[in-house]
Amino acid sequence: MASRPNAAVLFRRLRRGIATRTDHPRSIAATSSGRSFSASQTLSASPSTPPDHTDPAFTTVSPDEVSHFNNLASSWWDPHGPSRILHLMNPLRHDFIRACRSSVPGNGPLGSSGKGLRYLDIGCGGGIFAESAARLLDTASVTAIDPSPEVLSVARAHARRDPALRPPRLSYANTSIESLPVPEDGGYDVVSVFEVLEHVASPAAFLDRCAPFVRPGGWLVLSTIARTWTSWLTTNLVAEDLLRIVPRGTHDWRKYVNEDELRAHFLRKRTGWAEPRCMGVIYIPGLGWKEVTGSEKFGNYFFAVRRVAES
Repeated sequence: MASRPNAAVLFRRLRRGIATRTDHPRSIAATSSGRSFSASQTLSASPSTPPDHTDPAFTTVSPDEVSHFNNLASSWWDPHGPSRILHLMNPLRHDFIRACRSSVPGNGPLGSSGKGLRYLDIGCGGGIFAESAARLLDTASVTAIDPSPEVLSVARAHARRDPALRPPRLSYANTSIESLPVPEDGGYDVVSVFEVLEHVASPAAFLDRCAPFVRPGGWLVLSTIARTWTSWLTTNLVAEDLLRIVPRGTHDWRKYVNEDELRAHFLRKRTGWAEPRCMGVIYIPGLGWKEVTGSEKFGNYFFAVRRVAES
């Protein structure tokens, strides 16, 4: 029988974790004139000189983040390994997309072409969502991109095991959204950005770059984490430092994005986007991810916004 955790050891880890983490909320607040520092200020405020998205050198890709996920590539498809939280979350991703699409009358199951839904999965990682989307009966194609070459190599190798996942059903590209050409045929029915926003260098610029890939009537769907004391405690201190169910260094609390910041970002556009939808989720050990109303205010959540169809 497994021994119970030693309370003294856990307490020492807790104190050590609080003392050594550079993204601790209290230390951040102390260095930012009494306000909690927000790495997503580029999302909640318009910079005086916005980045030039047309500049070939512009990118929201963080080299440190790419390096971190390159190191995790080999274990991506291990359902009990470092990515097991993502495996457990995947069914809720599909549930949320179905709920979003079914909320709009006339949002047919076969998408804008009538031949099936077209997906663009940005920051696809090892392909957990991309593969599952490609296997759906109402899917026409999935294009999945990621800037990490090692992770993409794992994704491609795993997809080759299933002949049904050959292009164009599922196509991978080692690239960023800034380098991907905008399609000339109207865009995608679903553009998914799962567990990516908290890893990019400039969230507002990143979202603006994603927007043209959503066809009129299509959905931009993402998941991320609210920037609160609760999320720091659960995702950084407990999940990474104490329980080690997530590799340490995966999350930087300062880069988390609150639901109201995302909502304001799209509503500031005034035209082009419908009222956003949101769903808070909580990970319960032994039970997996569960929808919990209101939890989007302090932890993980899904967020979606529909591009208004042209009249």
